[in-house]
Amino acid sequence: MKPVILGLALAVAPLLAADAHMTPEERTKVLNYLDESHKEFLAAIDGVTAEQWKWKPAPDRWSVGEVAEHVVLAEALLWGAVQKAISSPPNPDWETKTKGKTEFIEKVMAPRLGKAQASEAIVPKGNMTPDEVLATFEKQREAIVKFAKETDLELKQFTVEHPMPVFNTLNAYQWLIYIPLHTMRHDKQIAEVKATPGYPAAK
Repeated sequence: MKPVILGLALAVAPLLAADAHMTPEERTKVLNYLDESHKEFLAAIDGVTAEQWKWKPAPDRWSVGEVAEHVVLAEALLWGAVQKAISSPPNPDWETKTKGKTEFIEKVMAPRLGKAQASEAIVPKGNMTPDEVLATFEKQREAIVKFAKETDLELKQFTVEHPMPVFNTLNAYQWLIYIPLHTMRHDKQIAEVKATPGYPAAK
């Protein structure tokens, strides 16, 4: 009987593995985040004058324009992480390595909990105009939203390492949801700049 029981156990084991696809609820969630962050970002930079765009609350703080530039640079980098993940071999240990990370990203990113040092690749140079930021943002978002709507890949089994130890291994779905939440985080930063005493009045 033991060989029979063992055989049954082995046959059932694969059925117990988690489904690596996005659930319909997860797809709806990421699309809602993408839509909400899109609206927030456009509202944050709408009507900002040239003076307001470049005004800095302090020498070591970013202007509205620099935050906006960082957003588009970061979205390109994060979207690249999604693409890199799905181009990599599946990670057989994805469930263990990425467990609880989605909830953690949702908890800390959009509410602006904690501070992070931007990598050199996404530190703004202050050279992008509002029109350039907007055009780049819209082009990138179009591709990201299309992917989120249409993909049927088993996103969660594909992973890429995050440079910050607090995140470590993230799967492609987590990288995808990271994109709008990171932007929402910086929408709040733009609001903070605008609320700083001395921010130029609109003319």
